Amino acid sequence: MEQKYEHIDVKDGAPIKSWTRGVPVDDKAKDQMSRAAKMPFIFKHVAAMPDVHVGIGATVGSVIPTKGAVIPAAVGVDIGCGMMAARTSLMASDLPDNLAGIRSAIEAAVPHGRSNGRGRRDKGSWGDPPASVIDAWASLKARFEALCAKYPRLSNTNNVMHLGTLGTGNHFVEVCLDTEQRVWVMLHSGSRGVGNAIGRFFIELAKKDMRTWHINLPDEDLAYFPEGTEHFDDYVEAVEWAQDFAALNRRVMMTHALDALRSQIAKPFDAECEAVNCHHNYVTRENHFGENVLVTRKGAVRAAKGTLGIIPGSMGAKSFIVRGLGNAESFESCSHGAGRVMSRTQAKKLVTLDEHIADTAGVECRKDEGVIDETPRAYKPIEKVMAAQSDLVEIVHTLKQVVCVKG
Repeated sequence: MEQKYEHIDVKDGAPIKSWTRGVPVDDKAKDQMSRAAKMPFIFKHVAAMPDVHVGIGATVGSVIPTKGAVIPAAVGVDIGCGMMAARTSLMASDLPDNLAGIRSAIEAAVPHGRSNGRGRRDKGSWGDPPASVIDAWASLKARFEALCAKYPRLSNTNNVMHLGTLGTGNHFVEVCLDTEQRVWVMLHSGSRGVGNAIGRFFIELAKKDMRTWHINLPDEDLAYFPEGTEHFDDYVEAVEWAQDFAALNRRVMMTHALDALRSQIAKPFDAECEAVNCHHNYVTRENHFGENVLVTRKGAVRAAKGTLGIIPGSMGAKSFIVRGLGNAESFESCSHGAGRVMSRTQAKKLVTLDEHIADTAGVECRKDEGVIDETPRAYKPIEKVMAAQSDLVEIVHTLKQVVCVKG
């Protein structure tokens, strides 16, 4: 198959291979990728996915392979953020005409959003976690306590209280239909408050190490831990734990979302038909071009040959279950979504509530000013994103949401 990437040379750095044909890319994103490509431990090249856009430290939608070092800000603070989807045995005809009850049931079953106030519980966390959450936490508890013994400040975080909760921003729970009118449940979230705390703590620790060693960087957010140091080992251990928390968080939420659906539909249904649970903000050890390397995917999904993944669109757009083609040049990766064309602030300024309502027609979802930053117009067209990476993945199922729960 013809390669679809653009080769970009970076002065004093590794090249960038960019799958962005036909998709808008901000100049600031190109500059940010170039700074990452100048790090001395980049392996081969940096790969840019079609949803690439500016992030903190590293561009969202980039794959950064390294040898001998890891950059905590390239992983980011939403460690292990990713997607899960389950196909049910229900058909569209089994759903009620009015979907408001399903949306309300999911909102009641999965804590979402965020509220702050003295003496008040954050509405996005559990007040009293149900038994299913306590049981799930038991599988993570011992490793977390070991982390806290070394870094006590991590204990003062939302950990068990956030297990099985959604969060805010671009996180969601959706009920979708595929082209055969089968019903799916799909959701997007990560390691929540505890992962955020781990990410921020180690990003600052890496910056402190750089100052201690008098290492000058093209961007302070590219501070790194060299392999073989104590902080490298501790970070890898912490990030692996946060990734496990994120995957478990999605499984717990999926169980609760399916229970909510069952509470609204009398017909018994199975939800084990097909399930996918994949990270898109994470670091892992892999073998590429015959060498063992660390691969950081920030807003990118593993697309090894035959591996299933999920690429969601926006609140009003299609989403895709995909199968990886194992493209070596992308380090067997693909995009994690549509990618933003507007910042949250820009979206709030430029998109009207009427436009948001029109763009989410046919979807049972929030249609208020509070979600304008997540409106479909804030994102790149998902069809163009998919066309730009046709050599990275093949589409297995095309989904369209009918219910969308946002924080």
